[in-house]
Amino acid sequence: MIASGIAKRYARAFFGIAEENNQFEKYYEELENFASCLSENKNLKELLSNPIFDRADKKAVIEAALQRISVSSMTANFLKLLIDKQRMGIFFDIVGCYREFMDHALRKVRVDVKTAFPLSAELTKDLQKGLEELTGKKVEMTVGEDVSLVGGIVVRVGDTLYDGSVKTQLDNIGNFLGA
Repeated sequence: MIASGIAKRYARAFFGIAEENNQFEKYYEELENFASCLSENKNLKELLSNPIFDRADKKAVIEAALQRISVSSMTANFLKLLIDKQRMGIFFDIVGCYREFMDHALRKVRVDVKTAFPLSAELTKDLQKGLEELTGKKVEMTVGEDVSLVGGIVVRVGDTLYDGSVKTQLDNIGNFLGA
C-alpha cells in the first residue's frame, strides 16, 4: 500500500513534467522500453533494485543500458533520480501509475476482451465502437481467445467485468437449480 502511494507520487511528478513538455506519450514509450529491458534481464533488474549495490555503480550500469535504447534526457534523468532515491524496486508500479495518468489525460480506456472463438475484423471494429460509446472514451482493446468460455464474450473495462459467456450462464443456471 505504501509503495503504491509512493509510486503514484513519482508517476504524478514525472507526468507533470511530461505534460508541460507535451511529451507524455513519448515518455511513456521510453519508460515501457526500459521496463521491457528490465523484464528481459533479471540480473539487471535485481542489481538496480538491490540497495546493497553502490548508487554510482548502478548509475554507470543504467548509463550503459540507456545507450542501448533511445531515451530522452528527461527520462534518463528520471531513471537516475529513481536510483538516487532507491526507488527502482517500485519502477513497474510507477510505470503503471504513469499509464493511468496518461490514459486519463488522453480520455483513453484499456479494454480486455475474451471470446471462445476469433472475432472477425468487422465484429472487432463494431465492438470497439460500441465500447467507445459506452465509456465515452477512446478504447484500446486487447482481444484474446479462451475456449473454456464455450461461447459468448467477457469484457473487462477497468475494474468492471461484463460476462456474457455461455459458461457463466450455465454456471448460474446450475447454481439456481441447486446442482
